[in-house]
Amino acid sequence: MTDLICLGEPLVEFNPVNGEPLDSARTFSVGYGGDTSNVAVAARRSGADVGYATRIGDDAFGDALFRLWTDEGIDTALVEREPHGTTGIYFISRDPEHSAFTYYRSNSPATRMSPAWVPETAIRTTRALHISGISQAISTSACDAVFRAIEVAKDAGTLVSYDPNHRPALWETGRARAVIRQTVTEADLVMPNLSEGRLLTGLLAPEDVLAKLVDLGPRIIVLKLGSAGALLAHGGEITRFAAPRVDAIDSTGAGDAFDGAFLAQLLAGASPRDAAEYAVHAAALTTLGPGAVDPIPHRSAVLETRGLR
Repeated sequence: MTDLICLGEPLVEFNPVNGEPLDSARTFSVGYGGDTSNVAVAARRSGADVGYATRIGDDAFGDALFRLWTDEGIDTALVEREPHGTTGIYFISRDPEHSAFTYYRSNSPATRMSPAWVPETAIRTTRALHISGISQAISTSACDAVFRAIEVAKDAGTLVSYDPNHRPALWETGRARAVIRQTVTEADLVMPNLSEGRLLTGLLAPEDVLAKLVDLGPRIIVLKLGSAGALLAHGGEITRFAAPRVDAIDSTGAGDAFDGAFLAQLLAGASPRDAAEYAVHAAALTTLGPGAVDPIPHRSAVLETRGLR
């Protein structure tokens, strides 16, 4: 039995070498992505016992992802391989200010997740379930699967963790807002970034956004503020956490690294405040290298950055 199950869509990642634009790049480094897969890796590297639930193809890209999870020590018992399925991929183009993504994921096996596919027994026996808005956006059946997973988790007393991870290109804004808002009301732990918080609340100031999200019902909310750190709402109190200053190279996956680090600490018995303080350091370290997975730090590196052993 694992402490944490992450459910969603994984992807294989292609980075142009030397930061070349996609229209002229000739050489790519290959990595891994998919927000919930990133969370699983981050949680595992911070010491959690993690399983991943998804559907991938029986193609070479699916083999690569399966090998990643195996090498990381992530339980793959809930990974379904679809015969002749085509696993999703994406390309990153970046400049010093931001990263842009080009996806090839239409009709991936993960888009065919459905309520009937949801691994109910595993969700009932784990301590936490992590899901995301991207899984809800990729298809109607995948969205239904996420809500079924939440229903099973809540019935069993399993903690429900949710990152809205809003991607405007994947779905219409009105539907996204409605689905994400409903999911926030059903989750125990919610970890949006500021733009997602503004989408949900219509407010601008981080403190106002957080207060409005508290009214929706989650018992723990972390509002991620990028290089400005994070705000935590828990137990009627709001706490601000500053992020350490680093020479950031690539912010890809930093929010996912935060989620995984936070969950690992929380499941290990840390308070939400201690978990958030740890997670802002883990997220900052993730920006020191390119790609979503390779730079995710292990627990020892996070503790060293915090001056702990």
